[in-house]
Amino acid sequence: MALQALYDRIQSPDPQLLKQAQARLDRLTKPQGSLGRLEEVAAHYVMMTGELKPNIPRGVVFTFAADHGVTTEGVSAYPREVTPQMVLNFLRGGAGVNVLARHAGVDVKVVDIGVDYDFGIVPGLIGKKVMAGTRNLLREPAMTRAQAEQAISVGVELATQAAQEGFGLIGTGEMGIGNTTSSAAITAVMTGRPVSEVTGRGTGIDDAGHARKVAVIQQALDLHRLDRAPALDVLATVGGLEIAGLAGLILGASAARVPVVLDGFIAGAAALIAVGLQPRCRDYLIASHRSVERGHQAILEQLALKPLLDLDLRLGEGTGACLGMSLVCAALKVYTEMATFGEAGVSEKA
Repeated sequence: MALQALYDRIQSPDPQLLKQAQARLDRLTKPQGSLGRLEEVAAHYVMMTGELKPNIPRGVVFTFAADHGVTTEGVSAYPREVTPQMVLNFLRGGAGVNVLARHAGVDVKVVDIGVDYDFGIVPGLIGKKVMAGTRNLLREPAMTRAQAEQAISVGVELATQAAQEGFGLIGTGEMGIGNTTSSAAITAVMTGRPVSEVTGRGTGIDDAGHARKVAVIQQALDLHRLDRAPALDVLATVGGLEIAGLAGLILGASAARVPVVLDGFIAGAAALIAVGLQPRCRDYLIASHRSVERGHQAILEQLALKPLLDLDLRLGEGTGACLGMSLVCAALKVYTEMATFGEAGVSEKA
C-alpha cells in the first residue's frame, strides 16, 4: 500500500463513543470518577477502537533493532556490538522486555530492521533489514528518503498483520546503540527545543560524553538545516531505522484502529515523526510512562499525552510499554466486569 493512501485511511475517532463509555463507567458500583485514570484509559480505548463492549485485548510488543553510524563519534557508553548481542538475548527470553512481557501476558516480536550484523536464519527473528545501520548523521544524512519510507513500510506491514491476527493492543520497543542521539536530534527539530534541553545521558555517559553528544547533535542540525523541514526529511536525515519502523507501526495500527502503547524516549521520537506525517494518529496513542531521558517530557508535552506511570525508567526495549499494556487491560476489566448499580441491586447516590 502506498504510504499516502495509508495516511488518508487514518480517521479521528468519534468523541461520542468517549461519552457513551463514560456513561457506563458512571453507572458502575463506585463513586463517579473514583477509579481515576483507569476510567479515562478505558473510555479512550472504547473511543479508539469503536467497540462499546470490548474484549480484553491480546497485546504484542514489537522490538525493532538497528544500528547507528553516529556511534563512531563517541556518543554512547556501549559499543555497537551490543545491538546484535541484545537481539539474541531478546530471542532467548532473557531481557527486561521479555520478563515484563511475561508478567503482562503479552507477546514480544523482535525485528531486525537495520542491525549491522548477519544473523543468518535465527528462529523467532523477523528479518526486515533495510540497510546495515544508518550512516553518520554528523557527516551526511542518516539514510535516503526512500530508505526511510521503506523502514516506515515495514512497521505498517507488521501492525497491519498484527491487527489481522486479532491483537487489540500494540506496544513499541526498540534496541539500537546510539538511538538516543538520533531521538534527541528529532526531538529538538520537531519540538523547537534547544538541543541541550532534550539530550540526556542515554546508556549512562559521563559529563564529558554528554557534552560531546550535545555538540555532535548541534553540529549535525547546523549542517543539515532542518528547521521547519517535513517529518520525513527529519527522519531520513537524523533518524534511525528502528525509529522509522516504530513510526510505521504507529501509523499502521492507527489505520486499523488498534491503540498503540508507547514506551519511552525513542518511541516518543517515533511518535513525533508519525504525528508529523499524519496528525490524526495522535488520537490512538497511550503513553505508558515518563522516561528519565530529559527530552521525553518535551515529547509528551508536544503530543499532549499524559503518561500512566512515572517510575524513573530508561531502559527502552518496550519495558514501559509492557507495564502500560497491563494497566490498559486492568482498566478494561473494570469497564467490562464491574456491575452497575442496577445489576447489583445497590442503591445509588441520593
